[in-house]
Amino acid sequence: MERKTIVITGASDGIGAAAARKLKADGADVVLVGRSHDKTRAVAAELDAPFYLADYAHLDQVRALAARLTAEHPRIDVLANNAGGIMGERTVTPDGFETTFQVNHLAGFLLTHLLMPTLMASNATVIQTASQAAKVFASFDIDDLQNEKNYGAHRAYGNGKLANILFTRELHRRFADQGLSAAAFHPGIVASNFARDTTHVLRLIYHTPVISRIFTSSPKRGAGTLVWLAQGVPGEDWASGEYYEKKKPARSRPEAHHDDLARRLWEASERLLKIRG
Repeated sequence: MERKTIVITGASDGIGAAAARKLKADGADVVLVGRSHDKTRAVAAELDAPFYLADYAHLDQVRALAARLTAEHPRIDVLANNAGGIMGERTVTPDGFETTFQVNHLAGFLLTHLLMPTLMASNATVIQTASQAAKVFASFDIDDLQNEKNYGAHRAYGNGKLANILFTRELHRRFADQGLSAAAFHPGIVASNFARDTTHVLRLIYHTPVISRIFTSSPKRGAGTLVWLAQGVPGEDWASGEYYEKKKPARSRPEAHHDDLARRLWEASERLLKIRG
């Protein structure tokens, strides 16, 4: 099998780092993207892999990341949009967007858009790390993407993860016939640094030792579906445009399977980012 170049965002720890370790061990060329210099550099040194830094709360850093990836990696076989997180109180980024929406959706949307010439030329796969939070917490309003009404950290996070699934559907609809494939997946509740910076109750589940041992699984196990999608052949091992859990097709909220809503989210994202469709 031809050696793949796989770009993983959110690769400084958790399932991103675990997936990078497995994919590297299996012979892929992994490219790591993280927010923390020290943590990302440590994983990169361990794997002898290139790494890049980008804070998704600053879209200029996403643009700079895309420029460097384009210049230094003429082929990208897999883009794993894994970066994301749950926040606390409602805040707005320097770009003027609600932080949860930007970090979980807009930044990955922008990175994918900017890398599209390389991804298309590579017949690439784009993978979104979604979550069952989309099914449990989301209350999605296409006219309130900034979460200005009835803000709650869990609701905003669920909406962001639902946006990941909708983005996957629309990527498939627009570009599958041109060779691009897309999938979203739920990794499970994984013991990692996720939710460490939030005041939300989820911090207790992830970072209270006794509770964490009961409710969470290891990053290695959580990364299993990401590795499976990255290594698999779209159309043979899995179907493009779908949402997966434990390497099997899964259902989320009814809205996650609405093609018209996926199209409207795409168009709204382009308008917000001032991208020409």
